[in-house]
Amino acid sequence: MRLDDIRESDYVEDRRGQGGLGGGGVGIPIGRGGGLGFGTMIVLGLISYALGIDPRILIGGAEVVSNMGGSRQTQQSQPAGPPPNDETGKFLRRIMALNEDVWTKILPDQGGVQFKPPTLVIFSRATRSGCGGAQAAMGPFYCPVDQKLYLDTSFFDEMKRQLGGGGQFAYAYVVGHEVGHHIQNQLGLLPKVQNAQRSMSQAQGNALQVRVELQADCYAGVWAHHADQAYRVIQPGDVDQAINTAAAIGDDKLQQQSQGYVVPESFTHGSSEQRKQWFMQGLKNGTLAACDTFKRSAS
Repeated sequence: MRLDDIRESDYVEDRRGQGGLGGGGVGIPIGRGGGLGFGTMIVLGLISYALGIDPRILIGGAEVVSNMGGSRQTQQSQPAGPPPNDETGKFLRRIMALNEDVWTKILPDQGGVQFKPPTLVIFSRATRSGCGGAQAAMGPFYCPVDQKLYLDTSFFDEMKRQLGGGGQFAYAYVVGHEVGHHIQNQLGLLPKVQNAQRSMSQAQGNALQVRVELQADCYAGVWAHHADQAYRVIQPGDVDQAINTAAAIGDDKLQQQSQGYVVPESFTHGSSEQRKQWFMQGLKNGTLAACDTFKRSAS
């Protein structure tokens, strides 16, 4: 990615080295991992598929809807940290700035809603969020209660080592996916999904969640489309990075690796092909309308 001329966002908190959950920590919403490293949790997540348990630890979002209820009255976020100034922190501040600049323009134009920037919280091992405890084992996720994105930056290293993904544009895709959940929240979609899932079976709820995740993938593509139009940030090979990452975290690939067969009814994020398809849909079209995974077939 070409980011030399991109400003740095003020909506990034650095909580690395702040001591984790501390005495005020609460139960982990999904994917309890204790003190385990994320590499270990990926392995445990794959094994959990074989047992029929949804790990929901990769490229968060499945936890987005399920944590909207109940936690609102009991959770408190950890105090804000200073803006990061190391290489990784500066990169993330630029990616967030690109998201802010793009969505500030296109969300009112295409969605009729004024964009309110989310905050990206980067941490190490554990911290607190408005949705409960956040740990590295959960992977990146968006909390609609405090409208913040949570990311242990070691996730990028694990992407490269465990999933075969990596590179700046792949990391930008991860952030763009989580900002996509924030866009869904601002458009009022996430509360509707939560209400609908209450009366559904597990399989039906999973199928609806897949559409939420694929739309967030598509919104990440919409962001990349407009960021490149405005700033020419995409370089040769960048799109391949994002596609390879989307393929690596498809539910079907993870299940095939862990148990040797695929159970579509247990998908919560979509297949490798679906994730690639919807990211490219957003990248090519650049419109929210092109990302309506709820009306169009998600296959």
